[in-house]
Amino acid sequence: MTRHHNFCAGPAALPTAVLERAQREMLDFRGRGLSVMEMSHRSPEYVAIAEKAEADLRELLAIPANYKVLFTQGGATQQFAAVPFNLLGPGGRASFVNTGIWSKKAIAEARHLFGDIHMAASSEANGHTAVPRPEEILLAKDTAYLHYTANETIGGLAFDYIPEAVRPDGSEAPLVCDLSSTILSAPLDVSRFGVIYAGAQKNIGPAGLVVVIVRDDLLDRARDDMPSLFGYQALAEAGSMINTPATYSWYLAGLVFEWLKEDVGGLAAMEAINARKAAKLYAAIDESDFYANPIAVANRSRMNVPFVLADDRLDKAFLAEAEQAGLLNLQGHRSVGGMRASLYNAVPEAAVDALVDFMSDFEKRRG
Repeated sequence: MTRHHNFCAGPAALPTAVLERAQREMLDFRGRGLSVMEMSHRSPEYVAIAEKAEADLRELLAIPANYKVLFTQGGATQQFAAVPFNLLGPGGRASFVNTGIWSKKAIAEARHLFGDIHMAASSEANGHTAVPRPEEILLAKDTAYLHYTANETIGGLAFDYIPEAVRPDGSEAPLVCDLSSTILSAPLDVSRFGVIYAGAQKNIGPAGLVVVIVRDDLLDRARDDMPSLFGYQALAEAGSMINTPATYSWYLAGLVFEWLKEDVGGLAAMEAINARKAAKLYAAIDESDFYANPIAVANRSRMNVPFVLADDRLDKAFLAEAEQAGLLNLQGHRSVGGMRASLYNAVPEAAVDALVDFMSDFEKRRG
């Protein structure tokens, strides 16, 4: 069997060690004579899996005791609706920072459901090549919460700071963050946020799961007309098991958390690896006249690196030859074109080295 280098934006690469362990446990989970996929989510064995996964995630992110951790379904896209349903309550508006396609989707869903939203800031004027500066984020006086997307996976635009969610009167609104593509890639001060949500299929595990981290004081703000499965309070009270959860995705997420703790050495170590990977690829782009990246240096994503060739007529050849070289899923998103290399936690440094070598060789032959 040959494992190629996978640069997919999601569902993304998983650690080889995690896949190998899951393979060993596939048919017989620790002597139980059945697979985790066949196990009741109410069984003592599965409850232990779920509780350990939460404990390991809490340890990795140093999540304070006054936050609930939810393992739910529907992906980050469902949270575009779940967040306003849980936090708007009677009165108040959601405020948003627009930095690209995924923040626009969150904005559109909130507007569709509740009509009036407030645009606190936008990077649209610069073509989403740099995030708004802190002083440009202006909340409405009736802001119920401020939402932003920490990393735009399609555009490769990342915040280099955590915004302050301060209303004009100086009071603080809850800060809500879509952290889908950067969670667990570096240490994070969770106490700065009211709600964090993250789809699993990038740095957590396989698709089908979303992690929500919500501060306790925000659990009682939900609207009466909210779908019952969206409710953070109900999910917390039920241990994320109002209905049958995505049990296998949850189990694999737990294996990823163990890998981060035991094999990698925690999030500070993971951050150092990710910084090296991104630095190598951006250097290859910047030192060449053949490749280019449009994002302001301070806002370049470590997780998603889009780039274009000087002659886009060579795009198909680049992708075909890259695949032949075992470099998979480098095509940019259909909405923007070009190339994109996603360098999530499970993408090894050797994969980036191989990509950089290929890019250099392709330029020499085609440039």
